[in-house]
Amino acid sequence: MTDEDFMRLAIDKARDGMRLGQTPFAAAIVKAGELISCAHNIVWATTDITAHAEVTAIREACAALGDIDLAGSTIYSTCEPCPMCFAACHWARIGRIVYGAGIKDAKAAGFNELALSNSQFKELTGIQVDIVPGVLANEARNLFDEFVKSPQGRKY
Repeated sequence: MTDEDFMRLAIDKARDGMRLGQTPFAAAIVKAGELISCAHNIVWATTDITAHAEVTAIREACAALGDIDLAGSTIYSTCEPCPMCFAACHWARIGRIVYGAGIKDAKAAGFNELALSNSQFKELTGIQVDIVPGVLANEARNLFDEFVKSPQGRKY
């Protein structure tokens, strides 16, 4: 499967999350070409502000593998990971971050984002990770529009 294929899985998972009343974010973790986890944001469902899609996917991947070391894996995120999620990827030793929409797109859509890009965070910290931005970016940005038009988005 390609980066686009795995990103489509994450985009579909974000839609699953929206149907369940969550925000339009999801992430998939792949290791050796195998999907290990795919999760959407569950912040509202759990009342846990740290339950972002990336953190949830990392938790699920670690549980599935029985290990906290995800070296050699790639995370596919519908939106550029926030600083908390970027740090979680570092701690899990994820070697590659592929994302669709940018953090500025999420901020423009009204989400409470810190305007610190993954590239800036990498440069500031010296974290060694490959970053691949903009994979299916338009489809990922469309999730924000879908969310705004949804019942939970109108309340947001």
